[in-house]
Amino acid sequence: MKITFPILTLSRGGAQRMLVELANRLEGNGFEVTVLMPPESAVEYELRCPIIYSAAPSLTADDFPYGDMIVSNYYTTVPVSQQASSQGKGLHVRLSLCYEPTFLPDNSTSFASYNIPCQLMVLSHWQQDTIRLNHGVKGRIVPIGVDTLFTNQRLRERGPGLIVSAMMRKPEGGFSEHREQDYLLDQLVRVKEVCPEAQLRLIVPPSELADSPALQALLYDTRFQIRTPADDVELCYYYNETDIFVSSSLFDSGSLPGLEAMRCGAALVTLYAGGNQEYCKHGHNCLMSYRHENRLAADAITLIRDKKLRQRLADKGEHDSYAFSWERSAQIFKNHLYEIKSHHP
Repeated sequence: MKITFPILTLSRGGAQRMLVELANRLEGNGFEVTVLMPPESAVEYELRCPIIYSAAPSLTADDFPYGDMIVSNYYTTVPVSQQASSQGKGLHVRLSLCYEPTFLPDNSTSFASYNIPCQLMVLSHWQQDTIRLNHGVKGRIVPIGVDTLFTNQRLRERGPGLIVSAMMRKPEGGFSEHREQDYLLDQLVRVKEVCPEAQLRLIVPPSELADSPALQALLYDTRFQIRTPADDVELCYYYNETDIFVSSSLFDSGSLPGLEAMRCGAALVTLYAGGNQEYCKHGHNCLMSYRHENRLAADAITLIRDKKLRQRLADKGEHDSYAFSWERSAQIFKNHLYEIKSHHP
């Protein structure tokens, strides 16, 4: 089966990681995979399948090769994928990695994109229910996974003291509004005021730090230590140094960093984000709160003061995370593709 993935960027991020993991696992496993990108797009992950580039800055239907399936993802790739499909270049399947209208600019356009007829896949039951409620379309679920590279290296007992970490992304451009990063920083400062012994670390993609004045300003805030992992090996190390990982996202179809941190043995404190219900159970393997409860700092402080609770949640979170792997995700994705193909010969 020949599959084309139109992708706008492969910069560091959970959505891009999932596209790469699926494409790499399909390539050579009964599938011929091609990634179609605009020229000069960022590629920060290793791809094992060929990349072709569009002739113009934006993708057009003429850029798509002929194949069996076109798997679109971000809402701006949906209309052009449908147009290419109408030209006989493959059956259009949309893999929705986020429900864009809830938090991105131009939401009238992204909302309308879900009314374009195509097969739909989503990441979680929350996303499935949201889209079904708003559009009457039930997507097939492809869960997120964790790479086997991420593992608990047992570094904490010989580390430099208790570390509270969080992920920070570039706020400029309007693509991080759902992350509640101003609230996150405020809550971390409250943690530091109550527990001055805690070290606060912000994990930032290096390319975004270089491009963001707002993130660069944090370099001069002595309350925070900035970490810029160049690859997954470094990211795994920073997760392993972390005692408590804090997530403040409000809308996430999958919410990958929290799951990766769990796999590496960190206790998770998180806001309810929809998709993180797939792996988060409050009081069982994490502490979860709704945004309106304003409890993020209080939960982190609870785990700082209660080592037994922190360890119990961390142990259970690590155990539960092993239900999620990219091999499983790819197998489910393949099964859905074969099922869709069988109904559209």
